[in-house]
Amino acid sequence: MLKEGYQKYIPFQQINLPDRTWPNHTITQAPTWVSVDLRDGNQALIDPMNLEEKLDFFKLLVDVGFKEIEIGFPSASETEYEICRALIERNLIPDDVTIQVLVQAREHLIRRTFEAIHGAKNVIVHFYNSTSTVQRKVVFHTDMQGVTDIAVNAAELIRKLTEQEIAATGMNIRYEYSPESFSGTEMDNAVYICEKVLDALGATAENPTILNLPNTVEMCTANTYADQIEYFIRHLPGRERAIISIHPHNDRGTGVAATELAMLAGAERVEGTLFGNGERTGNVDIVTLALNMYSQGVDPKLDFHDIRHVREVYERCTHMQVPPRWPYGGDLVFTAFSGSHQDAINKGFAYMQEHDNEYWEMPYLPIDPADIGREYEPIIRINSQSGKGGAAFVMHHTFGFDLPKEMHGEFGAMVQKACDESGRELLPKEMLAIFRREYLEIDRPYQLKSYRLYEENAGSSVDVPRVHFEGNIRFGDADHFVNATGNGPIDAFFKALAQAGVTGYTFVNYREHAISRGSDSKGVSYIHLRDEHGRDFFGVGIDGNISLASIKGILCAINRSCRAETKA
Repeated sequence: MLKEGYQKYIPFQQINLPDRTWPNHTITQAPTWVSVDLRDGNQALIDPMNLEEKLDFFKLLVDVGFKEIEIGFPSASETEYEICRALIERNLIPDDVTIQVLVQAREHLIRRTFEAIHGAKNVIVHFYNSTSTVQRKVVFHTDMQGVTDIAVNAAELIRKLTEQEIAATGMNIRYEYSPESFSGTEMDNAVYICEKVLDALGATAENPTILNLPNTVEMCTANTYADQIEYFIRHLPGRERAIISIHPHNDRGTGVAATELAMLAGAERVEGTLFGNGERTGNVDIVTLALNMYSQGVDPKLDFHDIRHVREVYERCTHMQVPPRWPYGGDLVFTAFSGSHQDAINKGFAYMQEHDNEYWEMPYLPIDPADIGREYEPIIRINSQSGKGGAAFVMHHTFGFDLPKEMHGEFGAMVQKACDESGRELLPKEMLAIFRREYLEIDRPYQLKSYRLYEENAGSSVDVPRVHFEGNIRFGDADHFVNATGNGPIDAFFKALAQAGVTGYTFVNYREHAISRGSDSKGVSYIHLRDEHGRDFFGVGIDGNISLASIKGILCAINRSCRAETKA
């Protein structure tokens, strides 16, 4: 049973670092980002990308802004070799982009790799061998000196081949070494092997080597990985000769946290993939990392303004799917179903508009979805868990109806009832249909057949002109011709209704706004009336003439009160 099996696992050895400094640091600038989608991500796919898919993905990475891209493992197969050659021979690599190639610390593979990169302008030769306690014991059957000798021999060969290539072509070649499974290696051993590699490569402060410290298998909490990075940096002789890079995986589900804490500990460079594709549970997700920085006011130096396009290319090339709850890129990550969340978001948008705030202060939305090309329409979706604020938000942001706050409860209840009856999410068009049925299509028992509005004393010296209403109101199977004068269209119409015997209503409030732009702009008026029993009714009117919209709204509210009486 699971509860008994835990005893076979050895707790991870913590780092003795009582004076750690990383908890006091803050991320204030982006690291050097390195995409390993075309290598680490590709090798984890059920069906690896073909040549054209890799080329499409490479173009996406360049467009996003990556300056260092690991394109593959050219010595591993003929396909990988051909992809490397295609990028070089088709001149698809921009001058400011450095390609990175991975190779094991083995002579014949290193020589084949140098054949693959011939003719490129800027290349990082990334070599590795595994150094962890378990790998030494279980896989290689050697000690630390044995794996160190492997790394040093490879470094010496790579340096020799580099010097030959530079002499022949002038290629810009840089070095990267990874003690694979760094996180499972004793820290003093990790420091020792990296020091020897730096020596063999002739690293200097002017020409540093990248030391990549992989969390190859995430085996500890994120804070322990940060301790490892800080310990390594402190104890590495000639620290100035190295660029400290990290390559986190996500086996414990904390790859993003481990990366951010490792950056606090001094990591300058991050290798990862878009949306976290990679072996097992994946590499760290660079999209999440970059947009986390963005949400803190830090320029991530990567462009995800159209996250939908990035996701489309990723899914098409990898045949993987971004889950709906995946940070920033998932379909539902900016969506609220909960009534309290919806109400807070709705109020947040109103606050932002009212105060013209230069800063993003929005409940439940850490960044503005529009910044990454996400639409506002799906932010609030309506189901049985939703509330009155959510319905009002959808009507405003999808259809342009800015319902008064007093009306939110009434309309929200209508939408809630429809959700309960259908047992599913209600689509915006279905909400609009409810709104039309309940407010805009109510034309009985009172109908306005004709009308005329004019100012009695237009052009006179009187400060407040009197408005005159003449019209025909039909109800009770008869036409009622009325006319009255008031301080405005609403007051004049109310007095005209009284002439026709329509009384018992008190005007409470009204609100009006435009719902479209241009010469065909229409106005909408929301009318709040109270009947003689103290019951509140709302009416809505739409017309190109805002005065007529208000009159329509009054009749709508009265007709709705009559319908309520009939139902009662």
